[in-house]
Amino acid sequence: MRYLLDTNIFVYSAIDVDSLSKDVRAILEDYDNTFCISSESVKELIVAYRNKGLGARYWKTPEAMVKAIEDDYGIAILPIAKEHMLTYSRLQLNEAQGHKDPSDHIIIAQAITEKLPLISSDTRFLFYRNQGLELIFNTK
Repeated sequence: MRYLLDTNIFVYSAIDVDSLSKDVRAILEDYDNTFCISSESVKELIVAYRNKGLGARYWKTPEAMVKAIEDDYGIAILPIAKEHMLTYSRLQLNEAQGHKDPSDHIIIAQAITEKLPLISSDTRFLFYRNQGLELIFNTK
């Protein structure tokens, strides 16, 4: 089965495995599964590396981190397409919880459009299930 990993799940799987639930860890360890990450998540990772040093102990440069996503972890980087943006444009936002992060919304739109289960630890993502998001929630 194919899955889309949220940015936080990639970070946990790469540098903080203890933050993954047993169920999510089992999905990630199943060799029959394949994984994707949004190019929007990759952008978030680069920004976090540059601004906060996220992963600097593991990768010498942000470029090395990007290359490791596919080369070392076997995770395909999913480009953002027009169809994803159309879904994003129709997405009703979770205003009740103040969910205004456009990167999250693009990742959610990709998951909905591609019909990929999205693995995330973000509680605000639960709101989007009634819009077609199949969410696998990581309870830390």
